[in-house]
Amino acid sequence: MSATPPPPPPQQPYGGQAQSLSPADEKLWATLIHIGGILFNWIPALVGYLVLKDRGPFIRSHTATALNFQITLFIGYVVGWILSIVGIGLIILLAVWVLNIVFSIIAAIKANQGQFYTYPVAIKFVS
Repeated sequence: MSATPPPPPPQQPYGGQAQSLSPADEKLWATLIHIGGILFNWIPALVGYLVLKDRGPFIRSHTATALNFQITLFIGYVVGWILSIVGIGLIILLAVWVLNIVFSIIAAIKANQGQFYTYPVAIKFVS
């Protein structure tokens, strides 16, 4: 006599709906992603976009906006490093660094207040 084991309990399929975040959590994560861009450039924005984009429209908007801005700044850093051979690149690097600090702080404040924000100098790569 061979007894067949009982079927496994039903489970959530792979790729199921992600649980949405509370508005307070969305504001917190959006704020942290914008501030993280000051310290770690595009890495927090990319990780936040990949992990949190399906958790709510507010967090998706802020992570996409932060990622677009950080990619734009990364292009500015690369151009600055290349042009530093001629000297003008140092001014570009300084300008990009200041833009990163100023606009990331403004975006973090807007995110903390629960408002949507779009960086004025960002190229739209991700929507």
